[in-house]
Amino acid sequence: MPQCPAKRPIAFLVFATALATAGLAMAAPTTSRGLISVDQVAEMLEKAPTDRTAQQVLTAYLAGVGEAASAVVTMGNAACQKPLSLNAANAGQALKGTASDRGAETPATPLIVSDMLHRAGCRRP
Repeated sequence: MPQCPAKRPIAFLVFATALATAGLAMAAPTTSRGLISVDQVAEMLEKAPTDRTAQQVLTAYLAGVGEAASAVVTMGNAACQKPLSLNAANAGQALKGTASDRGAETPATPLIVSDMLHRAGCRRP
């Protein structure tokens, strides 16, 4: 029986939520403020090459970070010398050194976004 087209996004949302919940459950804890920590992302980066769930959760997280950063840059009319880009290697490099110092309480997303903007040479008008 064919699925109603209106129900497809709902089914995808339920699947994506379940996937993210499963992946975050196996990750290090978030910060005390509930933000995704450097330690969480570092753990996903470490596990992703051999753990399919970690790979999927990491991909979803990085896609969300990249999409949000791109939207903010576009809406803010920022000028960038190069296109924004993000992958696991970039994220790992942006977080390098932080995980061992204060990674459990340091939010990862601002560090990754800042690195993205720096690599693209973005400036506010």
